Amino acid sequence: MPAPLEIALVPMLKDNYAYLIHDAASGATAILDPSEAQPGLKAAAARGWTLTHVLDTHHHNDHCGGNLGIQQATGAKVVGPAYDRARIPGIDLAVDEKSGFDFAGHHAQVLFIPGHTKGHIAFHFPDSKAVFCGDTLFSIGCGRMFEGTSDVMWPSLLKLRALPDDTRIYCGHEYTEANIRFALHADPDNAALKRRAVEAKQLREAGKPTIPAVLGDEKQSNPFLRADAPELKARFGGQDKPDHEIFGAIRAAKDRF
Repeated sequence: MPAPLEIALVPMLKDNYAYLIHDAASGATAILDPSEAQPGLKAAAARGWTLTHVLDTHHHNDHCGGNLGIQQATGAKVVGPAYDRARIPGIDLAVDEKSGFDFAGHHAQVLFIPGHTKGHIAFHFPDSKAVFCGDTLFSIGCGRMFEGTSDVMWPSLLKLRALPDDTRIYCGHEYTEANIRFALHADPDNAALKRRAVEAKQLREAGKPTIPAVLGDEKQSNPFLRADAPELKARFGGQDKPDHEIFGAIRAAKDRF
């Protein structure tokens, strides 16, 4: 089994995160969801790494706007969702759940997780205990349903929730503190959430990111992963409502918050 991948967070734009994913044995280095080219190129060069791949979770420009610049500068191969191939700039390799993706001896499970967009995917590297989930799942939050409905998005979140508890979540934005403000409104008696609020405040005051989050913690504290919990069902529609409708009600409340 290869050594776990090295993962480095690269801030971009106002609150986006891209990620460098590096295999020390081969030197292969991917950048995931680059909003722009130069920050990713500089971050890789600062570590003595050369970008060989660009990985995209979805077509929004703040996740793939840097594709062509990086591709032109390095010859990196662009890898993105087959479900949305036409909207990924410079795509060389389209991947789906059946194909998965092999990166320098590390197999990534490709998870089809639509809702935020129609073709959204995640890259899950089990051996490195890491999932790159774009804008579907955030720390204490989830993405807006721009191209899906609750009956599409809720199964996507369940697919992520089913991963092992020790999986680290690498998401697309630093939204944790804003997400916590809503979550405390939606789920005010949640002790795990209150602990996360303290931790996030301490990290941000120290100038540190709140990402990666740990999935086991998210399962206890993220209201969007807990739409089937009795206390949230009671607050957002009742026990007789389908889980996806409860999730939709929570997301609608966040949109208005």
